[in-house]
Amino acid sequence: MDTFPFILLLCSISFLQKVYGQVDTITTTQFIKDGDTIISSGGTFELGFFSPGDTSTNRYVGIWYKKTSAVNPVWVANRISPLNNKLGVLKVIQPGLIVLLNDTYATVWSTNSSRSVHNPVAQLLDTGNFVVRDANDPNPENFLWQSFDYPSDTLLAGVKLGMDLVTGLERYLSSWRSSDDPAPGDYTYHCDPTGYPQNLMRKGTNVTFRAGPWNGLRWSGAPNMVNNSIISFGMVMNSREIYYDYELVNKSVISTLVIKPYGKAMRIIWIGKAQGWVNYHSADADDCDTYKFCGAYGTCNILSDPFCQCLGKFEPKHPDDWKRSDWSSGCVRKRALNCTGDGFLTYTGVKLPDTRFSWFNETMTLDECREVCLRNCSCMGYTNLDIRNGGSGCLLWIGELVDIRQLSQSGQDIYIRMSASDIASAGSNSKGKKTVILAIALPLLFALILLGLGVGLVLCKRKRRADPVVTTRGRLGGYNNKKDNSNQSHHEDFELPLLDLFALTNATDNFSSANKIGEGGFGQVYRGVLEGGQEVAVKRLSETSKQGLDEFKNEVNCIAKLQHRNLVKLLGCCIEGEESMLVYEYLPNKSLDLYIFDEERSALLDWPKRFNIINGIARGLMYLHQDSRLRIIHRDLKASNVLLDIEMNPKISDFGMARSFGGDETGANTRRVVGTYGYMSPEYAVDGIFSTKSDVFSFGVLVLEIVCGKKNRRFVHPDHHLNLLGHAYMLHKEGRPLELVDPNLVDSCYISEVVRSIHVGLLCVQQNPEDRPSMSNVIMMLSNEGILPPAKHPGFFNERKVEGVDQFSWSTQTPSSINEVTITLLDAR
Repeated sequence: MDTFPFILLLCSISFLQKVYGQVDTITTTQFIKDGDTIISSGGTFELGFFSPGDTSTNRYVGIWYKKTSAVNPVWVANRISPLNNKLGVLKVIQPGLIVLLNDTYATVWSTNSSRSVHNPVAQLLDTGNFVVRDANDPNPENFLWQSFDYPSDTLLAGVKLGMDLVTGLERYLSSWRSSDDPAPGDYTYHCDPTGYPQNLMRKGTNVTFRAGPWNGLRWSGAPNMVNNSIISFGMVMNSREIYYDYELVNKSVISTLVIKPYGKAMRIIWIGKAQGWVNYHSADADDCDTYKFCGAYGTCNILSDPFCQCLGKFEPKHPDDWKRSDWSSGCVRKRALNCTGDGFLTYTGVKLPDTRFSWFNETMTLDECREVCLRNCSCMGYTNLDIRNGGSGCLLWIGELVDIRQLSQSGQDIYIRMSASDIASAGSNSKGKKTVILAIALPLLFALILLGLGVGLVLCKRKRRADPVVTTRGRLGGYNNKKDNSNQSHHEDFELPLLDLFALTNATDNFSSANKIGEGGFGQVYRGVLEGGQEVAVKRLSETSKQGLDEFKNEVNCIAKLQHRNLVKLLGCCIEGEESMLVYEYLPNKSLDLYIFDEERSALLDWPKRFNIINGIARGLMYLHQDSRLRIIHRDLKASNVLLDIEMNPKISDFGMARSFGGDETGANTRRVVGTYGYMSPEYAVDGIFSTKSDVFSFGVLVLEIVCGKKNRRFVHPDHHLNLLGHAYMLHKEGRPLELVDPNLVDSCYISEVVRSIHVGLLCVQQNPEDRPSMSNVIMMLSNEGILPPAKHPGFFNERKVEGVDQFSWSTQTPSSINEVTITLLDAR
């Protein structure tokens, strides 16, 4: 209802609510006292008195969602002037003000207004906006005052975060001082109009985080913050105002952007079934989002080690500081600028630098932008203002460029001013290299042809009586599996340190059973200590295993030169007589399956450790699929093939089944299906088709096992016959993903990370390979807390046994048991 009849001071507004229903308006003749509430016309919000936290006795007037069970205010009136008892009164007075009175009728807090009216009313709108207007004004949106102009720590849909250029009013968020004190804290969040507008967080006057400038689609430093099925947002910039705002596409969703007292900007969503708020994504996702983390002209990449690198043609300003991992001093050009002969080099895939010292023009072309920047000796870089429709507008920077980070996807191009000599060397690099290559290659080619003919004759003579594995001492030749119909004949030789058989025999105490730490189709693995004290793991090829011979060759071909912190390191080999051995770094914590599937040991892996393991495996796979010298598909990723170092960091091992590809190849077809059921993708197990998406499927299974603490193939539930994938998918669709979590994680887990990990795992095990994300996208989804696409039906939703051979289907029959070892299945077609 819109108005109240006249109420005496001692009357209760709660009684009138019972009589008249929802109350969303008070007039100059009415008041709301402690214990009463005003409810918005749609019943979405409530306004009333509250005490924050568990211990505070101070009283405040605030607004909160009516549908949530907990009172979490989205706006607070008297943030710095609390009431000290429950005798406060909120009322509207002429000429159009809202005032809060204490028990002595002194004004504790009041609004302001530039106009005077005779019949003011205060109303709580269904948007959460508390407004004062003239009851006689035919325009209901002609407000005298509104709470949306003075947000607290929460940005509601429809609130303009930014500057009114006419009145000078800036709308920004400020954190609470603590969880039980809503007074303005240290952190503020702004849409800063200085230079070209950008969203940023400040602690006091210092910037701590910056989302990057608006590029027409999103903030350049927040690639995952895009319009989606829940929210849509954008930036408005004209002669009257500059602001950022968002709207809820799905009106049934309760979601806000809130600034926490410790300086984190988070989008949160109310989950009704869990009766709690869940972090949907954070504006600053990792260390690389820390403002100026790598200094001027330094670029941060969360996937590199170390995180900070200088841009190409730059070097550390203070090298000694960089050696100590202090990157704050940034980088400088290797060659100084001279203004008149300068040019620009292109740097791709970056978060654009701080734009507070920038200039922009919305109509210029990129070529015009370049000319303007070139004429100004203080201009250090330029780019397109808007990336839509091929790019338009001009954005250029005055002074040094700071707060740059490398983005694995959705980064932008920037053109940075460089000296003429740097431009010439960059431009001539490709031509110069070609000339040098030709000059060297032609004579060498002729010599290599002659050498190849000679070696070929020798090898042909030896072929009948010699094993093709050993071509020269310490070198392993390429191997072509004739059972496989795909191209695996990469005839490359890899140099490996050659270790003496006698030394390895001594190191392992003559391969004693006490030192045996593993066994597989290839043979046994032993722990050893070399003469210098280095601990190693020795993989000894079984004399009777043909499968082990293939694995031995393949493992060397795949990982001899791979170097990544999340891959096990191959130290050398031994080939003497009938013995063939590979020597690896020794990892004392052995394999992941010994922890997550063991009732006692699983307690040693809390959620932060498990989440670190998930991310480490993802980084290792991305290196294999994307960043290694050859594209490598592991084909047997499982918990027992993930080893843990002394700090529980994961390292992918056992590349005996792996396949390598060159160029743009991403997969192949085979009749020799190798791997472990429960981890194999549907298209591989059934049709022999494998690709990088086969590894993604295995990774998804592994993620769900890490979260759940149970094996996919041995999972049993009393209420249904689904395997782990089917059970996880069912809980996810029903909004109950937390029921999947290992009980050992209850006290240590971060709900948003766990829910996100389950969702990402289900995206990885989708039936169709095309629906599964790449590993680079997986890493972004795990770390950046952006919007995730809906998960489709997983592959191998259920299991069945057909004619004695384990198969998979969509049936609901009881799953059969199976040995968990790696198998090879010949599929005659």
